[in-house]
Amino acid sequence: MSKVLLVHAKGGPPLGHVLSRTAAKAEVHLLALSALPPAVAGSAHRLCASVVTPDDAHHPDLVSLIVRRAEAVGADAVLTFSEYAVVAVAEACEALGLAGAGGAAALARDKRLMRHTWHQHGLPQPAFRPVATEADLHAAARSLPGPLLLKAAWSAGSTAHQIIRSPHEASAAWARSRDVMAESAQLGYAELHVAEADADFVVEQIVTGTASDWFDEPGWGDYVSVEGVVTDGTFHPVCLSGRMPTVEPFTERASITPAPLGRDAQDRIVELARRAVDALGLRDCGTHTEIKLGADGRMWLIETAARFGGAMTVPQIEEVFGLDLVGMLVDHLLGHRVEWPEEALTPARARGAAGSLVVLAVDGRGRAWPDRRTWDFPAVSADVSLSRGSRLSVVAESSLPDGSAVPVYDPAAGANTMAALCLLSATDARTVLRDFETLVDALPQVLPAARPSVVEPEEVSV
Repeated sequence: MSKVLLVHAKGGPPLGHVLSRTAAKAEVHLLALSALPPAVAGSAHRLCASVVTPDDAHHPDLVSLIVRRAEAVGADAVLTFSEYAVVAVAEACEALGLAGAGGAAALARDKRLMRHTWHQHGLPQPAFRPVATEADLHAAARSLPGPLLLKAAWSAGSTAHQIIRSPHEASAAWARSRDVMAESAQLGYAELHVAEADADFVVEQIVTGTASDWFDEPGWGDYVSVEGVVTDGTFHPVCLSGRMPTVEPFTERASITPAPLGRDAQDRIVELARRAVDALGLRDCGTHTEIKLGADGRMWLIETAARFGGAMTVPQIEEVFGLDLVGMLVDHLLGHRVEWPEEALTPARARGAAGSLVVLAVDGRGRAWPDRRTWDFPAVSADVSLSRGSRLSVVAESSLPDGSAVPVYDPAAGANTMAALCLLSATDARTVLRDFETLVDALPQVLPAARPSVVEPEEVSV
């Protein structure tokens, strides 16, 4: 039986989903750079031939650590689904002579390199500047048309994002972003391979999105993601996922599969995603490309990742389109023939719809809840009225235990201040969107009030 070394770190699809699909294809050896979620620790030991947790995930030579472990177990493939380990695993695959994202993986990880590459290829994206110092940020704030968004170049989950509406806000934004990156690193949400990655930033112009020109009904966010895969250097689009509007500054609240777009609009979006992925030169990996939608058909590239979308994107695709993307990628990396979709799947091919909602302590307009609440999924499932036929569940490994205080939403920390991740299945994408709107409005009413003695929980993230 073929052997696979799966490198686990925080973020990405739920580990339980990934493990079960990988174990169905090969003997799995798990290299855990982050602690296993308690909800899946037991099943991980049952599904895996070995589970190894190094003493220090921030190993001075993480690539060598992965290579040594792969050689020790005789791995025929090495893969990860975590943004924070993508570059290290790609370099390890190169050293081992195994299929992987390739030497260009860093271009899909470092937002400075990504934007520079797309600029060289003439692709539409916001105006930007790399930022290494506070002085760099002040210079960029004077030269770029505002408002601006400061991002950590190696971040994920919308962490350390700061909106700069005028040059005099640059110093405070710089200090806050650096503090958040340091806090995230302490929680394990940081690049594992590149030394001092938390010091690298990029600032870019905030472009104006317009969802109404693309969707037939209100309530949708002004951006979508194109889910896909690259095999032997060829990009294969799988489908599109829609979004609810983000929470300020740009924290994602919900992903919904499929995105209910017309065929012409979907084709245009997929073509831009194809050009973006091709420009990066990826070889064998999942892809997740986010695209901002504007008026009169305008589009801007937000970013591309050399891995599948995080949270519940992969399970949503499996439920709606019947595609086991994890198993298909494992088969490909092991050298088996895989039949990828000939073109991006449309809503007409979907069997219902599915979406994932990040529970944040803000209402539908992005305003903070008036008081503290305790996370209690049984109360949510019992007291929130959803559409007929809709099914709501909680993703235990990505959620705080029932009885935990819901964290106060911190705009700079993004998804690090989430309380839970919920999955909803319904008859169509419109129903998922409306049910999520209902759920967001109901949460501060149906969740129990937090007791003053409740200890603040450790943040969770996807």
